[in-house]
Amino acid sequence: MSNPLSSLYTEIVMEHDKRPLHAGLREPFDAEVHHVNPTCGDEITLRLRLGADELVQDVSYEAVGCAMSRASASIMADLLIGRPVHEIQPVSDHLEAAMRSRGRLAGDEELLGDGVALLGAAKFPARVKCVLMPWKAYQAALVEARTLGA
Repeated sequence: MSNPLSSLYTEIVMEHDKRPLHAGLREPFDAEVHHVNPTCGDEITLRLRLGADELVQDVSYEAVGCAMSRASASIMADLLIGRPVHEIQPVSDHLEAAMRSRGRLAGDEELLGDGVALLGAAKFPARVKCVLMPWKAYQAALVEARTLGA
């Protein structure tokens, strides 16, 4: 018997993959990074725009690869836009810890929103990098934006 929650999560991932939110590179932006997962060929180019008080004004991206990496980029962008950077770090830290737990750490839906749908990949070590790649790209773009803005 299939778990209805697993089905729901799969539907969320597929919806974000088919109809990605905030996809397409936009201007203006403060930083642009390009990340590649050489293991599977996933790629993302991500642009970040920060406003006053480090408010994430925009995250735009082009993602190529598996459904999990593309869905992760869509979910991430939707979670980050409009939030101050200091609120994002706990979300990012929690997602990474849950993804690296191999399914032992349940995700906090209040913190992760649709991101909990990505946690099914935690049981498959090869998929963890697919899910985390957009988040690593965001973190690199944040460092770049802070460096350029300093």
